[in-house]
Amino acid sequence: MIEREVHTVTGAFGYSGKYITRMLLEDGKAVLTLTNSIKRENSFGDSIRTRPFHFHSPVKLTESLKGSKVLYNTYWVRFSYGKTFSHSEAVRNTLFLFESAMEAGVEKIVHVSITNPSLDSDLDYFKGKAILEKALMESGLRYSILRPAVLFGREDILINNIAWFLRKFPVFGVFGDGAYRLQPIYVEDLARIAVDRGNSDDNSIVEAIGPETFTFRELVKTIGKIIGKRRPIISIPPVMGLAASKAIGVLVNDVVLTHDEIRGLMEGRLFVDAPPAGRTPLTLWAEDHSSTLGLKYTSELARRKDRRHGYSSN
Repeated sequence: MIEREVHTVTGAFGYSGKYITRMLLEDGKAVLTLTNSIKRENSFGDSIRTRPFHFHSPVKLTESLKGSKVLYNTYWVRFSYGKTFSHSEAVRNTLFLFESAMEAGVEKIVHVSITNPSLDSDLDYFKGKAILEKALMESGLRYSILRPAVLFGREDILINNIAWFLRKFPVFGVFGDGAYRLQPIYVEDLARIAVDRGNSDDNSIVEAIGPETFTFRELVKTIGKIIGKRRPIISIPPVMGLAASKAIGVLVNDVVLTHDEIRGLMEGRLFVDAPPAGRTPLTLWAEDHSSTLGLKYTSELARRKDRRHGYSSN
């Protein structure tokens, strides 16, 4: 009997990790997941093995990774939140993960980063991602770095919540002129790229962007048209937008947007001048899901705090 290659995915019960795991299983690979949510509901059952991250135990984390050929790293945090989770902690844990992978004999890491990471940025998200890219490229391991801007799919947050705002409020405010651009990629396209890169022996950096580019104002207008909720789009100062986001965050018990996320958008960090790596247009996907998109608000904090229930689909 031929043993199947073992590929490890961080966060197989989450968002992008779930789609990567599904494609690996379809590709005939044996899958191990490392997760903070051991007891979370999932659709894989006994078809994958599950281990905790063991970030505080080098021996245990290295032992978990032994026998794995490829590691797909989707682990990260969207924003820092008190003492619960932070970008600095995510950077430290990921560096620890890379070191354990080397010790365990992992041959390649496929790492999910972000468009326009920069060591010179004062935005923790983009600087943290740049630190990790540099560490991985200097590690001696084979690597593929995927740089998506915004993901969309059934478990999406940003696109779904834009639709939710359009359904709930009579107007929609964009920060400044709304002319800053972004290039959403379908989560299944990202997963396909990840698995393809995992099967490749070369090092690579992929600008993992979708086939459509929108200004933020155009994106909101397009989603409103698709779900049948055309709203006036008004320009508001970023400080006012942040205040409104905080007020709504209190109502929905979530962090809707952060100051750094608004700056990242307005600085154009979610746009790159590169050919698209994804092939699924957001507009077509949104039309197929127009009856359910934005019906419920999707909370990032709820997902972080609830480690038992699976991510809800939009």
